[in-house]
Parts: sequence; structure tokens; C-alpha cells
Amino acid sequence: MSAIVIIPTYNERENIEAIIRAVFSQGEPFHILVVDDGSPDGTAQIVQDLQHTKLFGDRLHLLERRGKLGLGTAYIAGFRWGLKRGYDYFFEMDADFSHNPADLVRLLDKCRVEGADVAIGSRYCRGGKLENWPWDRIVLSRGASLYTSLILWMPVTDPTAGFICYRRAVLDTIDLGKIRFIGYAFQIEMKFAARSLGFIVKEVPITFKDREKGQSKMSLHIIREAMLGVLQMRWRGFFASYRK
Repeated sequence: MSAIVIIPTYNERENIEAIIRAVFSQGEPFHILVVDDGSPDGTAQIVQDLQHTKLFGDRLHLLERRGKLGLGTAYIAGFRWGLKRGYDYFFEMDADFSHNPADLVRLLDKCRVEGADVAIGSRYCRGGKLENWPWDRIVLSRGASLYTSLILWMPVTDPTAGFICYRRAVLDTIDLGKIRFIGYAFQIEMKFAARSLGFIVKEVPITFKDREKGQSKMSLHIIREAMLGVLQMRWRGFFASYRK
């Protein structure tokens, strides 16, 4: 069993070393791929320095890209990198500790032991929680989740979640070139694609904490893309498949 945790970064120098150490402190032999979009704050250099220490052997990897190209393209680049190198499980995870590294094992077991093809770290399924979120953001997030589930007929309580484990078979089957969205709509589209191809999607309750260091990448443009993107996904879903 080999598992790669993909962490996209842009200006995460305050968090990156700590999140790397936290992931490697878990009981499973996870590998990490940091996909950095040309962070001007030196995030990539911190990763390189950690690689040079040899503390983590060959388990820490870095993929550098020129410029801020978007969350979705970062993950797709990471998926393709990992598929070429034979990994069995692929994780999406934020660098800012909003996702608890201790939950990686729970997501892995949902796939490895309980038969899920996609395991979602969910804020809104039974047992899921939010910490340090303002009420207006909670209303917006919950409303977006309900809207998405209704339009896409997708029985997932947290379709915009970004803490996920995929079996290799899912990423081998989805034509990643057909994934159109690059912001938070990317998260919705990947789940929609997996379900439309018959894969088993299950949720794992997590506690999602708002970041304590660095700045959020959320914007009105990202929210607008997600809302309009859901309608486009539904329409395309009637006529086209995400299968390779």
C-alpha cells in the first residue's frame, strides 16, 4: 500500500513545515507532494530545505509551477504525478491545519477497510463540526452544499469539501482532461464525476477549523464559479461521460 498526500500551496510559509511534520507523524507511511504555485514568500524553498535534511527519506516531494494557476489544476497535476509513480491512494489536503492530519488514517480506512472508492472528510454529516467560523460563512457554506446536492442529485452532505481520499481506480477511470473547473467547483465536479461513473462515495465526520495563520484564498469569484458551475455540470451530465 502506498499513499500520497497532495498539498497545494500559495504563500504558506507559516504553515508548510508544521503540516509536513504533522502528516509524517501519523502511523501510516504517507508520502507528501507539495504543489507550489510560485509562492513569492518562499514556501517552496522551505520544502526544498526539508528535502535536503533527509529527515523524511524519499517521502517528501515538491512540484513547482509558475504562477497561481488554480486549486483544481494543482490537484490534477498532483494526481498525474502520483499516477505515473504507482501510488494506490491519493489525498487532497489543505496546508493551513483546517484539516486535521490525524484524520488521514480515518479517511484511508474508509477506503482500505470499509470499501469506499472516495472518502470525504465531511463537516456536515452526522458527527461533523466547524470551529471558529463566523455565522455568515456557515450560512453561505451550508446553503451552497444544499444547493449543490439538490441540483446534482448527489447524496453528499458536504460536496465542496476539500479533504478527500481517492482510490487509484477512480483517478485511472476519470478523464482528468474533462474536469473543467479550477476553483472550489473543482471539488464538486470531482465528486460528481466519481458518482456518475458508479464509484462508491462515503463521508467521514471531521472537525474543520478555520486557519490560524496566513490568508484565506476564498473570493467572490470562486463562489460565483461554484454556483454557476453546478448548473453546467448538471446540464453536461445529461449528455457526456467523464470516463476516459
